[in-house]
Amino acid sequence: MINKPSLPKGTRDFLPLQAKRRKHIFKTIEDCFILFGYQPLETPAMENLSTLTGKYGDEGDKLLFKILNSGDYLKDANEELLLKKESTKLIPSISEKGLRYDLTVPFARVVAMYRNDITFPFKRYQIQAVWRADRPQRGRYREFYQCDADVVGSNSLMYEAELIRIYDSVFKSLGISVKILINHRAILEGIAIQAGCQDQFMAMTIAIDKLDKIGVDGVTKELENLGIIPETSSWILSQLKQSQLDTFKFNDKATLGVQEMNTALDYLKNTGTHNEVVFDATLARGLSYYTGCIFEVVPTTIKMGSLGGGGRYDNLTSIFGLNGVSGVGISFGADRIYDVMQELGLWPTSLEVPVKVLFIALDDQSHRHAFDLAQQCRAAGIPVDVYPDPGKLKKQFKFAEDLKIPFLVILGEDEVITGRYNLKNQSNGEQTSLTIDAIIARLNS
Repeated sequence: MINKPSLPKGTRDFLPLQAKRRKHIFKTIEDCFILFGYQPLETPAMENLSTLTGKYGDEGDKLLFKILNSGDYLKDANEELLLKKESTKLIPSISEKGLRYDLTVPFARVVAMYRNDITFPFKRYQIQAVWRADRPQRGRYREFYQCDADVVGSNSLMYEAELIRIYDSVFKSLGISVKILINHRAILEGIAIQAGCQDQFMAMTIAIDKLDKIGVDGVTKELENLGIIPETSSWILSQLKQSQLDTFKFNDKATLGVQEMNTALDYLKNTGTHNEVVFDATLARGLSYYTGCIFEVVPTTIKMGSLGGGGRYDNLTSIFGLNGVSGVGISFGADRIYDVMQELGLWPTSLEVPVKVLFIALDDQSHRHAFDLAQQCRAAGIPVDVYPDPGKLKKQFKFAEDLKIPFLVILGEDEVITGRYNLKNQSNGEQTSLTIDAIIARLNS
């Protein structure tokens, strides 16, 4: 029986053009990270489950891909749990490892493990795949790439401004118009204190974070379900509409958030940004670990989820026994960025060209000569291909057209003898007889 080729749900193949487009995104992001002094880091695709579990909340733990132990993985399994089909309790005895869920927790592990080998502040970037057992949908996949940049070992608010600048630079380079949304945990805590519901802070912010999905009425209902009276709910929602930072100085906690935000934004005043940086009091992402500024990036010309996010965290490495190391970081959602660029047609046309020139030969002797000439072009940095079979010009021309190769070099017996070769420009049909050095000079110009 022949199996029909298929893919696991939430994963994708990338054919040559798609792969080149993805690499274009990764290179644009990586070049910017390097420009700002960040260093590369790579971690294994799998981590110990003890490293991953408990770091993303109960819902996150459910989305971890577990890896069965090698060999007879049921050998040490608890038979009672197996019979009862209590899979959650059974997991520790049959699975010790899991696929990486994000890049942040592995980064925290690395900092804790290699604390004596790292110079602080430590600025790292990481571009690797992560896996989540989520329900696949538009813009959400089970295997996807994250592109992270973090700084640990400094409380300086300069780094908040630097990360905003990185977002701004990358999206300008990619041609995507975005809004960079910012908020501060202390402002949200200040609102909760002022409203007298600081004990329900996390539940309150979870409700606030749903504003764009369920609207004001939906959030009001959720706040009232928490026992927050309508008058207080109304006041909270009215504060979230405020766009001026200084209006939030109603207690010490909120004032701290305002001051830190103003300090970070002050670094950007003289040079400005290409994209709009907007204070958004409703931004409440990641508050189970973010302790200061919070970032989110959304496209302005297309309906799509966030293209990136991040924030300040004070205690991330403490989960691995390293206390007192503050950090701040951002992440790019490369797969969503790909979808936006695809929908808006933002790809450079150069990505569609696999090679710059194709050598076409009319006979066996010319074919061997073409092979040698191609190497001279490659040595000069020109991407080149040689059609594998001499003769049959129609077939060779069609190959060049299908791959959108812009130039052809056509060789026969006369060209081999004279050392002058016909360079054909595919865009206008023009042919010129040139030496190989002249061809290289023309293609490199």
